[in-house]
Amino acid sequence: MEVRGQEAGRPELVRARRRRGLSQEAAAEAVGVSPTTWARWERGEQGVRARHRARMAAVFGVEAIEVERWVEGWAFVETPSWPLVDCGGGSLAATVKSADLLWRFEMDPSRRHLLATLPFVPAALGEWLSSWTYDTPAATTAHAGSGRAVGMADVQRINEARQAFSQMDHQFGAGLVRPVVLRYLNSNVTPLLHGRYDDKVGAELMTAAAGMSRMAGWTAFDMSIHGQAQQHFGQALRFAKAADDPLTAAWILTAMTRQAIHIDQPLWALRLSRSAVDAARQAHASPRVMALMAVREAWTTALNAKPGESGDKHGAKQVERLLSEAERAYEQGPSNRDPAWIASYEIAELGSEAGQSWGLLGEHQRAAACAEGAVNAFQDRLPRSAQFNRVHAADAYLSMGELDQALDSARAAIPMAKTLSSARSVEFVQAFADRLEPYGTTVAVREFRDHLRSELAA
Repeated sequence: MEVRGQEAGRPELVRARRRRGLSQEAAAEAVGVSPTTWARWERGEQGVRARHRARMAAVFGVEAIEVERWVEGWAFVETPSWPLVDCGGGSLAATVKSADLLWRFEMDPSRRHLLATLPFVPAALGEWLSSWTYDTPAATTAHAGSGRAVGMADVQRINEARQAFSQMDHQFGAGLVRPVVLRYLNSNVTPLLHGRYDDKVGAELMTAAAGMSRMAGWTAFDMSIHGQAQQHFGQALRFAKAADDPLTAAWILTAMTRQAIHIDQPLWALRLSRSAVDAARQAHASPRVMALMAVREAWTTALNAKPGESGDKHGAKQVERLLSEAERAYEQGPSNRDPAWIASYEIAELGSEAGQSWGLLGEHQRAAACAEGAVNAFQDRLPRSAQFNRVHAADAYLSMGELDQALDSARAAIPMAKTLSSARSVEFVQAFADRLEPYGTTVAVREFRDHLRSELAA
């Protein structure tokens, strides 16, 4: 993205008005301002407030991002994955430049709302997967920048900060930690990327930046800002490519898989999960890592085949094979090849994800047992994970026709939806309430829905 400086004022705003055959007076009346104010807007003498930009988009029938172009004079690169321009560019300079742009936008109040309007673009996933699979990594990760010398101690601090942010996210939800992550990227990581480092430090720095970018994507995902999450995940994958680090790429791709599952993109979820498996194999990943890859591929395979509904026996066997593969891999135990990020992936998490597959296979009793086991393991340490699994258990009971037990389990998930700073935690409970529609006329369901509404409004 660049700022146009060839013409004074706001020529794009003038052109937009004229294309619609409006005078300044008519445009001003439609938006709800005086003709003098509109004239000042066109001359670039006065700022345009957010509420007027929103009204302008409604009046002219365009997306908010188009109004931003008229008002701010920005020329957007024609790519479905804006603002990650030239995603296929494999040079270190291009990778750092795209991160610099994205992170600066996140810190600029006048532009942050623009990022929030970005949609999730499935086509961008295909672009990024192709880039990861086929593009050549950066020729070198060394950089002779104007900043200070960067060493392994600086890289270690980034990794330690990410681990601390991850613990906060698990405990409290993304809403509290996301602003801190973004400030850290812009204020701490950016100067390091522009510093001086050799190939060895550069590769580790790219990997650390990938992990922190993934954290930015994950927190946006948890807050249901899916276009922004996608941008940060894409940037993380680009850093992993610059570092030629397939193990970190596999980790990023599993996060992208979770997002695709959540926003009902089952085919892309399957593609992402299989790409994660391929990357992990390329890295000769440890058994615990391969367990995560297998159980997530099982989940996405089950989502697409839906064997419990379709009777697809081949799909069911494929899912069961992947689940057995995941269990066998996990049982091999920890390894000195385990990356730091796999340490938090414990047996209850494996069981929780396996439960999703069992539910899609029609094995609802087994799905409920997996979810209840995860609740017991997580409730004192990982409140968000415990809350999600209470809802998963409720879904399993509902599928078995055990309405009262389903409502009890879901009701126990409501307090955390109130307490956690996580949009996903609220969406999980609300989505369950929507799935109660076949029982909507019963007293128990009406009472549950009333209770949910009152609790979330409090």
